[in-house]
Amino acid sequence: MPDDLDALFRRHHRELQRYAREGLRDRSQAADIVQDAFLRYAMAAQGRGDAPRPIANPVAFLWQVVRNIVRDHGRQHRRRGAPLDLQEFSESLADPRPSAERILVARQEFLVLRAALDELPRHCRLALLLSRTEGLTHPEIARHLGISTSMVTKHVIRALRHCTRRLSAHLPLS
Repeated sequence: MPDDLDALFRRHHRELQRYAREGLRDRSQAADIVQDAFLRYAMAAQGRGDAPRPIANPVAFLWQVVRNIVRDHGRQHRRRGAPLDLQEFSESLADPRPSAERILVARQEFLVLRAALDELPRHCRLALLLSRTEGLTHPEIARHLGISTSMVTKHVIRALRHCTRRLSAHLPLS
């Protein structure tokens, strides 16, 4: 599947990104959506357990995922409407501090995530961190690490999968 994913990405990511960018008017968010679509494809094709589940039409699958995410973002934007003035509602808000239980869970999640990041190869970890914490685009990360843009995508997908597996294996479902 990695060769298939790489070929799919090289052939279709630009047009998927263009579609998402037109729907959202946000270049970086469009890139994230396309990345998410490829991650969902990889996870769906991987299936459960050891048996991969072939996807009959990967291109149609990717387009449908991107369309759905763009549509969901549009719905959320319309639902949210104008930003609320939190100062206006501050009197009615409950204590904003997290509960002791939530603090403990957050600390556990952080430790598991940190350990999962430490398990990753250097470029894989850096690609994810530069993408998610620094907000760099894949071409910017590629230049920074001296690798191809498609390799950045592979690294980010691999890192997200790894971290997701580690978090789901160590943390109880809420």
